[in-house]
Amino acid sequence: VQLQASGGGLVQNGGSLRLSCAASRRTTSNNGMGWFRQAPGKEREFVAGISWNGQRALYSDSVKGRFTISRAYGASTINLEMNNLEPEDTAVYYCAASRGPYSSTSKTDFRSWGQGTLVTVSS
Repeated sequence: VQLQASGGGLVQNGGSLRLSCAASRRTTSNNGMGWFRQAPGKEREFVAGISWNGQRALYSDSVKGRFTISRAYGASTINLEMNNLEPEDTAVYYCAASRGPYSSTSKTDFRSWGQGTLVTVSS
């Protein structure tokens, strides 16, 4: 399964961006999907995840209330609406497909990864 992330870019502090991730095969329609990010010199960390049917979402504490993950029922495409961005949100954002129908916060529960899209928030 190939995942293609898009929508990254440069934005000012307090601005908004919308990331999208499309999977190449419909098999991901039965899998949870999620977003992780990795800043320079830091470990890859969980950002948000969503179940196969779009009904159950998870967020890291650092983005809760600012980011919204969405997915149509059984779709292979997910979106991440990012509002009130902060310089600390600067990172490469990766989308991934989980091994099961739900998302988790652990990298090891995800089996397929996209190439990443860079988000830069200027102060």
